Amino acid sequence: MPGQFEPLPGGGAAVALDDVEISIIRSLAVQLLELIGPGPAEDAPDDPLAELFAEGPSEPPADPVLRRLFPDAYGGPEEAPGPQEAEEWRAYSAEFRRYTENDLRAGKRENALAVIRSLDALSSPGDTGAVLKLSAQESMQWLSALNDLRLAIGSRLEITDEDDTELLYRLPEEDPRKPMVMAYLWLGGLQETLVATLMQ
Repeated sequence: MPGQFEPLPGGGAAVALDDVEISIIRSLAVQLLELIGPGPAEDAPDDPLAELFAEGPSEPPADPVLRRLFPDAYGGPEEAPGPQEAEEWRAYSAEFRRYTENDLRAGKRENALAVIRSLDALSSPGDTGAVLKLSAQESMQWLSALNDLRLAIGSRLEITDEDDTELLYRLPEEDPRKPMVMAYLWLGGLQETLVATLMQ
């Protein structure tokens, strides 16, 4: 089981993680939460109706990682066949973003929090690692969070396709991006085994 998810009887998944792995995943999930930012409910008084009708931003985020996590629904204007279509796509994407981004951010926040909570339930001083056991629902939250973490790291590494990933394997040890690359590849392996486990 070390380093890969395996199925649990009755659904869910389990993986053995050492203290360093627990610390890395937790740290990355916390950074993801900070990047996504607080939700409307954390900024304003409790008002369910205000939250229900709250509109999100209409422009794409400036940060390239957030743009990767919250892409335009209709593709970027540069992908449009002509200037008129580009303007239409921009308007459609702005409208879609206005009514969906808050919910998307809330979902990504909840998934990252689920990762942190499940790891915090594992750790205690002096431990050398533990077996993380996830329910079927927690497994799906982990799968989504792992995907978001890989998208975020991939964006920082400027990975846009599979060819870029192949180049990562050939980076010299002294390259400052090497630790981020190792985290990206390791999370990819975890994600792959979790997908395989959930499909069984």
